[in-house]
Amino acid sequence: MAGKGPTFDPTEVRASARDWLGLVVLAFSVLLISVDATVLDLAMPSISADLAPSSTQLLWIIDVYSFVLAGLLITMGTLGDRIGRRRLLLIGAAGFGIASMIAAWSVSPEMLIAARVLQGISGATLMPATLGLIRTIFVNPRQRTTAIGVWGAMAGGGAAAGPLVGGWLLEHFWWGSVFLINIPVMAVLIVVGPMVIAEAKDPNPGRFDLVSAGLSMLAMIPLVYAVKESVVHGPTMVLAAIGAVGVAAGWAFIHRQRTLPDPMLDLSLFARPAFSTAVVTNLLSVFALSGVLFFGSQYLQLVLGKTPLQAGLLMLPGTAMSVVFSLAAAWFVRRWQPSVVLSIGLAVSSIGAATMLWLHADGGAGLFIVAFMLTGSGVGIALTLTSDLVVGSVEPERAGAASAVSETAYELGVALGVAVLGSVVLAIFRKGLDVSALGTDDAHSAQETLGGAVSVAKSAPDLVGAQLLDSAHLSFVSGMHVAAAATAIILFANAVLVYRMMRSR
Repeated sequence: MAGKGPTFDPTEVRASARDWLGLVVLAFSVLLISVDATVLDLAMPSISADLAPSSTQLLWIIDVYSFVLAGLLITMGTLGDRIGRRRLLLIGAAGFGIASMIAAWSVSPEMLIAARVLQGISGATLMPATLGLIRTIFVNPRQRTTAIGVWGAMAGGGAAAGPLVGGWLLEHFWWGSVFLINIPVMAVLIVVGPMVIAEAKDPNPGRFDLVSAGLSMLAMIPLVYAVKESVVHGPTMVLAAIGAVGVAAGWAFIHRQRTLPDPMLDLSLFARPAFSTAVVTNLLSVFALSGVLFFGSQYLQLVLGKTPLQAGLLMLPGTAMSVVFSLAAAWFVRRWQPSVVLSIGLAVSSIGAATMLWLHADGGAGLFIVAFMLTGSGVGIALTLTSDLVVGSVEPERAGAASAVSETAYELGVALGVAVLGSVVLAIFRKGLDVSALGTDDAHSAQETLGGAVSVAKSAPDLVGAQLLDSAHLSFVSGMHVAAAATAIILFANAVLVYRMMRSR
């Protein structure tokens, strides 16, 4: 009697030493991309003094990188499935290194914004390729969760480590050095990557749809821009029209995916509660982390008077907790249901955000450390588990496209965290700032940013300067309180959603 043929059991396929070395290379590339998303937070005072950007340019310097990256991720993730994820990874590494050099030696706000756009384009090729390659390399589910834990630790830890890296560099070099650190790592990736990372792509990818690629960008960027500008300057008919363009493009994109035989984005994935909940959770957790980093670094430097390096060191415990809990998430889900682990992690982050309501202008560095540690712990868990849920839901040959969905949520969360929460802080700061004793030009400069107010206060007469500085500190902290309260509510609501939607799965 003929016996059954051998069956494929992914739990028996173990990764080789070469595979783990490939993970190290991928992890370092993710680390740098994530550092680049937040490394500018501490450099902004130096850039403001050197390039004198407006408040709008200041926000664009920080978040245009994430806007462009988020707009291109779906396109690049699908492209990587077609031409090869490793090939796209190496192309992106070369482009990222070149863009970093341009950014480092920028001589105007416009040049720096353009360089950040180029970084975003290159970063969009790197992020989905790294996670997609991990899905292909690590077939064993338990090993894959561990590998994604390392990837998540680098992504979350990199975002949180950005201020520390930037702080050290700014203590010793000029602000352009925060970009030059990318070049050696990208060079190593280009040289070592082909030796330890096998090529992977979809053998039957179907036709690449340029119209869908254009619609995905046309949906993402106008919507985020309209939200950002509305929060900063108030809603207008022009911004409403720009937002409407994004909504219309998004509707057209979705409609087109439903009719194409080979869609760029498989919308049926979102019908799975675990998948859609994981994507939303990924976005909101990074939204919280990036917002805290944006206003937290300014609080430490410009309110409490810490140097860039001191501010980075004060953020180090939170960074460490994010990394530790990203790695520990794989251990937690072997003992408890993912819905329980994920919802508890989000609740802890919510408590961390709420703790910031007790920060004040006269001091509070210790309380900030505790709050950031709690926030970082929950976000670390969320990044690992949501990414694992997303890439584990599709077959390996489509890992790039699925990874792009997760990465789009991540990068959109970074951009919106800075744009929305940062703009809320700025709006309340401007409303509470007392500029009655200043001339028109000084008043305008003080209302642009907290850094501008501090600069004006230093050059003003003693009494006027002291009053302006007190007003600036109090109004900025008031804005932080509102942003922290909103963040805590959003994260707690997300924790409840996760538990309800995923507890039976």
